[in-house]
Amino acid sequence: MPWYAWLILIVAIGSIVGGLMMLRDTASKVELTDEQRARVAERNAQADAKDAQDR
Repeated sequence: MPWYAWLILIVAIGSIVGGLMMLRDTASKVELTDEQRARVAERNAQADAKDAQDR
């Protein structure tokens, strides 16, 4: 494989890894209250019931 193909491969892999590392560093955890967690759980249960009914 010629040297420029290796260079392109290294740059591509470096940009993917760099993008993933930047994404990990800028990610922030979402804090939910107990009420919000209960609403999410209720919505998930309703969606699961609807999916089971549609089958």
